[in-house]
Amino acid sequence: MRLTVESADEGKRLDAFLAAALGESRNSVTRAIDEGRVVFIGKEDKLPDKKYKVRTGDTFDFIEEVAAEYEAVAEDIPLDVVYEDDDIIVINKPKGMVVHPAPGNETGTLVNALLYHCRGSLSGIGGIMRPGIVHRIDKDTSGLLVCAKNDKAHRALSEELEYHGITREYHALVNGGFRDTCGRVDMPIGRHPVDRKRMAVLTAPGAHAKRAVTHYEVIGAYGAVSYLKLVLETGRTHQIRVHMSHLGHPLLGDEVYGGGRTPFEKRHSAYLSGQALHAKALELTHPSTGKRMRFESDLPSDFKKLLSILEENT
Repeated sequence: MRLTVESADEGKRLDAFLAAALGESRNSVTRAIDEGRVVFIGKEDKLPDKKYKVRTGDTFDFIEEVAAEYEAVAEDIPLDVVYEDDDIIVINKPKGMVVHPAPGNETGTLVNALLYHCRGSLSGIGGIMRPGIVHRIDKDTSGLLVCAKNDKAHRALSEELEYHGITREYHALVNGGFRDTCGRVDMPIGRHPVDRKRMAVLTAPGAHAKRAVTHYEVIGAYGAVSYLKLVLETGRTHQIRVHMSHLGHPLLGDEVYGGGRTPFEKRHSAYLSGQALHAKALELTHPSTGKRMRFESDLPSDFKKLLSILEENT
């Protein structure tokens, strides 16, 4: 990745400039410099100093550390198939299942299950680790996602996703009440400047963030808890969780973006293994027929139980 210093970054230390530009921690940037993975263009014969004060026009090449990739294997894991044909398969993913293999989650993923279920009929665009995967939902988020069974379908779905043609509707339980019954959050999201495992709303000039838009509607008000319908206009990593937390309404059970468990969450922790978020509906254009299709899934039992408790006590 090639990075050129602009006037706004003049005078920053090299490690600070790279950390902000890449969304990495200073420690990881320092390690990259020490390992020779940061090259000062025009001065390639010298190892850059992390304390160097960058100047406008300085250019650096950052070489990412690439983990060895292995081929995902087929596993006989039951799937809740909502719809399937020769082009697409729509899955209702359970909470706790990772979408594709990654370090620490090499097996037991949706991809492992799809490889067994589809017997080789998955698109190859996502590579050997993510065959058929068009979009993802978090491990502890349940609900619908569509996968492609051939490259033509994958390209069509990816393009529709890019131009916001696929409607993704989520239901969530969040902390706090809302003054307005509906709203729109248009706040850019990028890698957290300190904790690279998290995302954050970044609004400072020059921040490395992408536009993120979430629409929400309050469909149930229970005092200290609200039941929301949310529709994604964009699809950034952890978008709903980050936006709701930024508004002061973190999702129930969200250990990453929450502010500590509330009394309600502590009392009913048995029904909160992860954030209370479910991908409830999915609407898309079929890549071969051009027909508009809508799929819906039932709320998981833990989510229903929490709703029942809230309704009984309101």
